[in-house]
Amino acid sequence: MRRDFPWTRRIAALALLAAAAAWGGAPEKPRVVILATGGTIAGRSVSAVEGTYRPAELPVEELLAAVPEIDGLARVTGEQLCQVASQDMTVDLWIRIARRVDELLRREDVDGVVITHGTDTMEETAWFLHLTVRTDEPIVLTGAMRPPGSLGADGALNLYNAVAVAASPESRGKGALLVMNDAIHGAREATKRHTTRADAFASPLFGPLGTVHYGDVVFYRESTRRHTASSAFDIREIDALPEAAILYGHAGFDTTLIDRVLETGARGIVFAGTGNGNPSAPAVRALARASSSGAAIVRSSRTGAGAVTLHAEVDDEALGFAVAGDLNPQKSRILLMLALTRAGDVRAIQEYFFMY
Repeated sequence: MRRDFPWTRRIAALALLAAAAAWGGAPEKPRVVILATGGTIAGRSVSAVEGTYRPAELPVEELLAAVPEIDGLARVTGEQLCQVASQDMTVDLWIRIARRVDELLRREDVDGVVITHGTDTMEETAWFLHLTVRTDEPIVLTGAMRPPGSLGADGALNLYNAVAVAASPESRGKGALLVMNDAIHGAREATKRHTTRADAFASPLFGPLGTVHYGDVVFYRESTRRHTASSAFDIREIDALPEAAILYGHAGFDTTLIDRVLETGARGIVFAGTGNGNPSAPAVRALARASSSGAAIVRSSRTGAGAVTLHAEVDDEALGFAVAGDLNPQKSRILLMLALTRAGDVRAIQEYFFMY
């Protein structure tokens, strides 16, 4: 993989500026649209030294005014798409966000999109966009762990770095990205691993795709799985998603929960099992009955890292189960819901988990 060191990129940038000056003008800056959805980055602190704050209150204009330095990176405009704490994110809002991102990135006057978002469900929104917006243009999500007005507030620098990533040509074709705490995470691997720290996000198995230090963007790797421009899912064809539920395995799991979930109309269940996605023996029997009745069953793991593999301790093929691989339960649910819009057979659903 090509690896440019920062000093080589700066020399190239200086050469470009010199060439542009020789032709009588500076190169045009990339055009980036910031879609604001709320979250801690748009919160109001009760005190600079307390963790108490009110999320999702500041409008996008105030977010941009707090970081005037981004004008040096790109031509930036802002749009308030919604204003929610991200624990209140919904499928309907995902569809609305994805459609707006798709519309913007089909325009010739937009080179990238940044979405400001609460951190609680940021990885889920990123993954949904990664699977449904068919583009090679950069899609970057960012937020904050500490609200504006608190000591050590991180939102302004995260936003600056996110714009730098969205404006970078190196970000093209890498799918939806999540920028927090100087790291560039891929939407497939990123997950929130801490409740309050600024380094709350991690990519447990493989690490970040790259870094961004005060706007200096460096990529080290990229995902080999299908996404965005190569995805089979297209947000322009999605009006709603079938419901799927996550059930969390534990000692003494109550198998009647499986029946209760299906009674609500859910078409699928992601079982976040212990270890290698393992349900208890009674849960295996209950899930098998659910599968035989037409529900899609996917085994994931509650551990937070590692892949759930076929047939390790469960005869998935005989029972009609699919496995999530290394996708966590919340991302497995999203892929399952999307897969159910195109397939009902468990073997076809399993192929989607292998591809994405």
